[in-house]
Amino acid sequence: MIVLVITLLLLALILLRVPVAFAILVAGLVGMVAIDGFSAAFAVLQVIPMSASGKFSLSAIPLFILMAHFVLASGALTSLFESARVLVGRVRGGTGIAAVLAGAGFASVSGSSTASAATLAHTSTGEMIRQGYSPRLATGAVASAGTLAAMIPPSILLIFYAITAETSVGQTLLAGLVPGLLMAATLCAVVYILALRGQAPAADGSTMREKARALAGLLPVGVLFVLVVGAVFFGITTATEAAAVGALGALGLMVVYRKATWKNIRESLVGTVTSSAMIMVIIVGAHVFGHFLAESRVTPAVVEAVGEWQVPSVLIMLGVVFVYLILGFFMDQMAIIALTVPVTLPLVEALGYDPIWFGIVVILVAEVGLVTPPLGLNAFVTARASRIPLETVFLGAVPFIIGMLVVVALIFSFPQLALFVPEMMNG
Repeated sequence: MIVLVITLLLLALILLRVPVAFAILVAGLVGMVAIDGFSAAFAVLQVIPMSASGKFSLSAIPLFILMAHFVLASGALTSLFESARVLVGRVRGGTGIAAVLAGAGFASVSGSSTASAATLAHTSTGEMIRQGYSPRLATGAVASAGTLAAMIPPSILLIFYAITAETSVGQTLLAGLVPGLLMAATLCAVVYILALRGQAPAADGSTMREKARALAGLLPVGVLFVLVVGAVFFGITTATEAAAVGALGALGLMVVYRKATWKNIRESLVGTVTSSAMIMVIIVGAHVFGHFLAESRVTPAVVEAVGEWQVPSVLIMLGVVFVYLILGFFMDQMAIIALTVPVTLPLVEALGYDPIWFGIVVILVAEVGLVTPPLGLNAFVTARASRIPLETVFLGAVPFIIGMLVVVALIFSFPQLALFVPEMMNG
């Protein structure tokens, strides 16, 4: 009963627009007071902030965020869309496919889906509409391509899941590589199909000289991605050390592109501190709420109750995934992970499923929530940046959502698509 009341309190605080981190923290504190009293609750509060935020593995998050800010400030990403457009220019819907590929390229050096969507909206939406693309296709492709940053390493969401679930950060990051690339390929296929149905003009070609220049434009981001991901894959560095190398490499790009001004560096540092502080508060709040759940013993009760059900485990897992899909419509993806994983992960492991695979499925479903109403953060960002009505973006995202769900079904049905790369690391 207490758990239900505290859950309703949490939902009420979120609906009242209390920042998610503080809503989780307050709900957890009230729950602990209700179970153990004021003195025990505040004794826990004295310990949790340091123990929750002092983990070495957490340092990967601000370092990857700093890398993304440095890359953005360097201007290296401005050529991604144009380079991709030149390379796939002869393909029907080539400019839309180029936007998706640019989104994948941005994702490879940034863990922020909203930043990716905003950058793509500024660089590609107007160009697609100018060429004759329907506004639905242009904005739907951009909003959906922005979600790739949630899966392709270095993904902040995957790092956050790994820390919450206590799995290997490096293995969890690399588990997102194949599903992320599969998602990018699926989004490209959706653009191509819509283009064949008349939502995009005929393709135009480019010369071999132009393609060679385009490849050169992709080189800086490509090298940085290989440097970071390759170092983790081959066991040369930990994920945190790779993040530090990536941040240093991104600073090098700023120097090469002559953008290493004090103004750019200061803005990058301020943006990193702001984003990192928000994430750390969510982590502290999640640990407080998790302590409340542990004291209420709701998790073992749920595992025991589900264990008594006479239904196949796959049906239970489908139900869990469906719940995550619904939650994604209404809640921030990081908050969903913080609140639910401590409850669902023991159940998933009790059913015999791999925790890293489960994290990939959760993040894939979270990507759908980024482009669906009513929250649909990427859709809001795309609409604002491209100055196109929000309902147009949501309608344009529908075919891409179908493609995303197909990828979710594939990863759910064939877990090795996500697990074989981490297993190669172990080998």
